[in-house]
Amino acid sequence: MALENTNPSGTAAWQELRAHFADMQQASMQDMFTADGSRSEKFHIKWNDFLVDYSKNIVNQKTLDLLQDLAKEVNLAGAMESYFAGEAINRTEGRAVLHTALRAPQSADIKVDGQNVMPEVYAAKNKIKQFTDEVISGSRKGYTGRAFTHVVNIGIGGSDLGPAMVVEALAYYQNQLEVRFISNVDGDHVMEKLKGLNPETTLFVIVSKTFTTQETLSNANTARAWFLEQATQDDVAKHFVAVSTNLKNVTEFGINPDNVFPMWDWVGGRFSLWSAVGLSVALAVGYDNFDKLLQGAHEMDEHFRTAPHEENIPVVLALLSIWYNNFFGAESEALIPYTQYLQKLAPYLQQGIMESNGKSVGRDGNPVNYQTGTIIWGEPGTNSQHAFFQLIHQGTKLIPTDFIGFIKPLHGNHDHHDKLMSNFFAQTEALLNGKTEAQVKAEFDVKGVTGEEADFLLPFKVFRGNKPTNTLLIDKLTPETLGSLVALYEHKIFVQGVIWNIFSYDQWGVELGKQLANSILGEINSGDVKQHDSSTTALLKAFLAKK
Repeated sequence: MALENTNPSGTAAWQELRAHFADMQQASMQDMFTADGSRSEKFHIKWNDFLVDYSKNIVNQKTLDLLQDLAKEVNLAGAMESYFAGEAINRTEGRAVLHTALRAPQSADIKVDGQNVMPEVYAAKNKIKQFTDEVISGSRKGYTGRAFTHVVNIGIGGSDLGPAMVVEALAYYQNQLEVRFISNVDGDHVMEKLKGLNPETTLFVIVSKTFTTQETLSNANTARAWFLEQATQDDVAKHFVAVSTNLKNVTEFGINPDNVFPMWDWVGGRFSLWSAVGLSVALAVGYDNFDKLLQGAHEMDEHFRTAPHEENIPVVLALLSIWYNNFFGAESEALIPYTQYLQKLAPYLQQGIMESNGKSVGRDGNPVNYQTGTIIWGEPGTNSQHAFFQLIHQGTKLIPTDFIGFIKPLHGNHDHHDKLMSNFFAQTEALLNGKTEAQVKAEFDVKGVTGEEADFLLPFKVFRGNKPTNTLLIDKLTPETLGSLVALYEHKIFVQGVIWNIFSYDQWGVELGKQLANSILGEINSGDVKQHDSSTTALLKAFLAKK
């Protein structure tokens, strides 16, 4: 069945939440913790190596019950069944949304248009395994007989952000291959990435479903030209492979058809790292670790699919996000991982979340009358504390924040890790409690600050607190836990989209700019500027005058 078409703002639960918000708007989390010593026990979920504490939110049990009622009224459970069953829930493109099939067991029976897709999924996995094993072992060699030392992934959007994030996140598990990523059509970017590489030992992975994407093809052609400065066209087949559906264009480029890996319409680009799009990941960390990444994601799929919604991590986090976005008017959420390995997680999830749910038209074809699409941003702690935490602590905006931390360090440097994690725990406590006037005055007494100076400084030193956070405490950063973490946020996206009554898996807003860029490129090449708005016309002429 298709996703139901229910405007959430017209549901009974939404109206009750609106009335309840009037009671909760000025509620104090500190008071709620004082009144209920078991609050943390009640408002947390333990699952596998995850402890998710959501007790530091401006909610009580009634809030959570009403949010769950909202999920029931929009039939979230039915939408989840359609999602996992491979129904064409991406209705504007007539496609299923089945990235979950990429990490399902081989015995699963998952159908698209009546055909079980698992045999072709596992055929692709076997091909990835064989190829990566050969490259890593050195048995697959370049045109001069030397083993590969470097891999360059050329792609953009989902063909870059996901693999780049995972390769960085799993650097601890990396083998001898160095993996680089080229995405931007900026010529300076591609030339910087090619610096220091040896054509004899460099393998290029071109990722483009259509093999027509402007940025990717421009960069691929530049990389091939760089390669051909030393090699011949016949050598291209040994050094370039592709993840694409356009066999004709790939072959014309010089790539051996045997070195083309498949993609499917039922896997959206921003959810494709689990497919052959993750080839660079498998090359970086080995196929076994790539498979563990998929296994971890599948475990989260099963948790999301089977856990009661009250104990379901993606559901609970999505509902809390709805609460802040649609009732408190919070427009952004921060994501703070306390590990440098996850420095690319927020940029990766920016695409997943904002491209999916940055929509203003409901599934009924009418403009929505409520906020959608949260803005996601963040940096690793403790760097972020010295950059933008001032805004979260004392600014005028409410910014719900997810803190992600790991109990065990990877390199065993416990002194560093204890300092890191002390900040992790301190920040959520500080955001909860703030600092009262009485506490500031007590500090002044100790420091001898008195009189007019104390009166002047007092309001600047007070922290209101009551800033909402979720804490995700994970045992250790492994391929499995990373897979689970990413899948968690994927499913959070789905839940939000269902409740907001939007189509989360198209991206028509991306297309208009591409179309205009192609037209403007022709004007730049010819030097003949057509009629635009006065600003664009003047800017183009200024660019061409000094080009």
